[in-house]
Amino acid sequence: MGSVAINRELADFLRRARAVVDPSKAGLPPDGRVRRVPGLRREEVARLAGVSADYYARLEQGRPITPSPAVVEAIGRALELDAAGRAHLDDLIGPSSATTRRKSRGVQRVRPGLYQLLDALDGEPVLVLGRRTDILAANRMAKALFADFDRMPAPRRNYARWMLLDQDARSLFVDWPDQARAAVESLRFEVGRDPDDRATAELIADLREHSPEFGQWWEQHRVHQRTHGSKHLHHPLVGELTVEYESLTPPGDPDTTLYVYTTEPESPSRKAINLLASWTAPSPAPPPSTERNEERE
Repeated sequence: MGSVAINRELADFLRRARAVVDPSKAGLPPDGRVRRVPGLRREEVARLAGVSADYYARLEQGRPITPSPAVVEAIGRALELDAAGRAHLDDLIGPSSATTRRKSRGVQRVRPGLYQLLDALDGEPVLVLGRRTDILAANRMAKALFADFDRMPAPRRNYARWMLLDQDARSLFVDWPDQARAAVESLRFEVGRDPDDRATAELIADLREHSPEFGQWWEQHRVHQRTHGSKHLHHPLVGELTVEYESLTPPGDPDTTLYVYTTEPESPSRKAINLLASWTAPSPAPPPSTERNEERE
């Protein structure tokens, strides 16, 4: 008999998600038993999800079973997963859809219209991220605010790599541990979508080797999908400022995300961005030369 394939990523995610649920807030009746480990027991998750304890145990062991969407939804509720956590659970359980995505994926390229959009938004920093948080493009203001990613070797233009391994990134973000951890959790989310991607595996191995914090955060198996939020910076040119970001996914291109960073009008942060824009503005092109026609007698 052949060996049974075990979904280890699913098993790890379910165990860790179960461990962080507060039993006192889960709506379970007290049973008087002493809890030796934090979080819910397997049978309690099964009860909250409306499935048998044996079925949930096999699922948490990573056995090759495929629950219905209703069961996945119920388990997500029992584990109190947020939207990113439920999407990650779907990715880990649904190998067929992940396989389809892998076969259809090629080298990512930014279409010309997005480059035009970046140029049109010149007054605001804009980043374009792709799979595994690769940095596909950045406009002038994004490079002035964060880093000149175009000067980095192409294989190293990755947001998570920059955040975790670049000393300038550590100095730039006032709340670097929170931002770096969010980058790891976003990468975790991406891995669930395509767990067999070779480039992703190489990135993870590199981060494990060179980042002292990465391994700890990675093993916690928390996931995060950046949709909006704030970043607090201490910029070497303009000092402290706060930018808000919104993420936009172009229609027909689900693997590409635009991050647009803005500031509150008339705020000190807006003034800092305006100052940064003026200091980093390209020099105006010289006017075209004209030759004076001399009158000939």
